[in-house]
Amino acid sequence: MSITAPVGSLSNAVAGPLARRNVHYGWVVAAVTFLTMLVTAGAVGAPGVLILPLQKEFGWDTATISSALAVRFVLFGLMGPFAAQLMNRYGPRRIVLLALLLIVGGLLTSLFMSEVWQLVMLWGVVVGIGTGLTALVLGATIATRWFSRSRGLVVGLLTASSATGQLIVLPLLAALTEHLGWRAALLVICGLLLAAGVAVTALMRDRPEEMGLAPYGETAVTGAVAPPAVNGSALGVLAEASRTGVFWVLFATFFICGASTNGLIQTHFIPLCADYGIGPVQGASVLAAMGVFDFIGTVASGWLSDRYDNRWLLFWYYGLRGLSLMFLPFSDFSFVGLSVFAAFYGLDWIATVPPTVRLTASRFGREKANLVFGWVFAGHQLGAATIAYGAGLSRTALSSYLPAFFAAGALCILAAILVMTLSRPGDRRGVSPVALPTRG
Repeated sequence: MSITAPVGSLSNAVAGPLARRNVHYGWVVAAVTFLTMLVTAGAVGAPGVLILPLQKEFGWDTATISSALAVRFVLFGLMGPFAAQLMNRYGPRRIVLLALLLIVGGLLTSLFMSEVWQLVMLWGVVVGIGTGLTALVLGATIATRWFSRSRGLVVGLLTASSATGQLIVLPLLAALTEHLGWRAALLVICGLLLAAGVAVTALMRDRPEEMGLAPYGETAVTGAVAPPAVNGSALGVLAEASRTGVFWVLFATFFICGASTNGLIQTHFIPLCADYGIGPVQGASVLAAMGVFDFIGTVASGWLSDRYDNRWLLFWYYGLRGLSLMFLPFSDFSFVGLSVFAAFYGLDWIATVPPTVRLTASRFGREKANLVFGWVFAGHQLGAATIAYGAGLSRTALSSYLPAFFAAGALCILAAILVMTLSRPGDRRGVSPVALPTRG
């Protein structure tokens, strides 16, 4: 197993001993990606903790703040396919570093904001673009480039990093906000983002070929990096993929996925708890508990997606999520009721991602999988933006979040039905991907 990284680099120093122990360097890249996605998840989830402090300091209502968060969700999603194209052209390492700089810059500048338009520009536009560059498309890119064997498991682990970020970061942010103010909480997020940037600079590499390696699970080393043009452009791939019914089913179900997770629970759960007399720290603790169950559920989902029909996995995930959201209003927001919800909902919060990535790769081919998934993920964030604003509007106009929760639950049941309209893959393990139709 040869190593061809630049002499003296830390990645070379790490890769050599790992190779002698027959440990593939892809696991190091996956670990750095896990850390990056973990801390950016903290930046994505932070506004859910900060809605109430912003209302108190500036007098902005929930709908106004939610409009900025909706902009962030839209950009977070729409950046996905273009992030994939940029990663294919310039490599994930450069794009991740650019993203981290954007997020830190946006958060630091927001420490001095005083007007709503500044909130929209900084938390909506700048942070939206930055976090969009390191969203789930990053995990899909790393998993498909570095892993042939255990790809579903790696996708599950990287996806679960957002739950872990929530588990670690949000209760800390809530406590800091309560005792030191929301600005101190943002400074902590910025410190974590900079630490992730150091790890990316030192250890991340763009492709296994740079290290003289084949993807994990393969033996042939090409010795050359694939040219950027091989993966096509984001808009070109969209034009091709949108001709297939498979794409629109995946897009629609992921729209519902976003509407029932990031846009609703991650953004509005803490303010919802406040309506029932539950403080921000306690609400963040419930989210942290969901994070524990989601880590377990998403990693298990990755393992299952390598072995079982991904359509049926998605059917159960969406169906159970819908039932849990419909249960929440009847939980009385008691300790027992919220504990049941945290476990039930948490187990499949992001468990939908590994089966969706595998279905995308199996139907459209590995080379274009990250671009197609980028557009599918754009649907996810459009759903998140829609419910983020809609739930805030419901709270402002109707003095209740509950209509949004019932609507999200019903949409999840619809997603469970939609996913079963997909035909059964010829090889459900996705070993032989089917490429996109080529243009005549």
